[in-house]
Amino acid sequence: MAHSVLTRAYFRRPTVLVARSLLGKYLVRNGESGVLSGRIVEVEAYVGPRDRASHASRGRTKRTEVMFGPAGVAYVYLVYGMYHCFNVVTERIGYPAAILVRAVEIDSSAPTPLIDGPGRVCRVFQIDRSLDRLDLTLGQSLWLEDRGERVSDSKIAAFPRIGVDYAGKWAVKPWRFRLQRANG
Repeated sequence: MAHSVLTRAYFRRPTVLVARSLLGKYLVRNGESGVLSGRIVEVEAYVGPRDRASHASRGRTKRTEVMFGPAGVAYVYLVYGMYHCFNVVTERIGYPAAILVRAVEIDSSAPTPLIDGPGRVCRVFQIDRSLDRLDLTLGQSLWLEDRGERVSDSKIAAFPRIGVDYAGKWAVKPWRFRLQRANG
């Protein structure tokens, strides 16, 4: 089956729906080391200005401006002054929402096929702030693609998001989705 770059319309849907549907899709990077791809196995959804776990809950700033823009654009930021995190903007213009890519599986012949953690994903895929605001729907240096894999709901587990205890009731929203492995 042909690989297809995910379109703006794909990302313009409700964030939680898009987050679940990204499991089994592929993150692809055409960088200095050539083309690298990995199957997305864990994501977190950040939904709108009232979501206290979202950067956008503090309002529109230079950093968060991208979240208020068109769907299908990269939102890349630095945490702890050292780790990049890659998100894709979702929903309509003016409504700040995004999905953090937390884990991917690369070619199973790799020494460590599971890249677990958003900082590690960015390091392996050479994603940094230079890719912030990149249109992911163009399929150029970084994009997400559908390779025809279908994931049933029974293979998806939902959990609270990580590292957002400060967000009160928003911290326990089950908006972290992980693809369950066949062996457990």
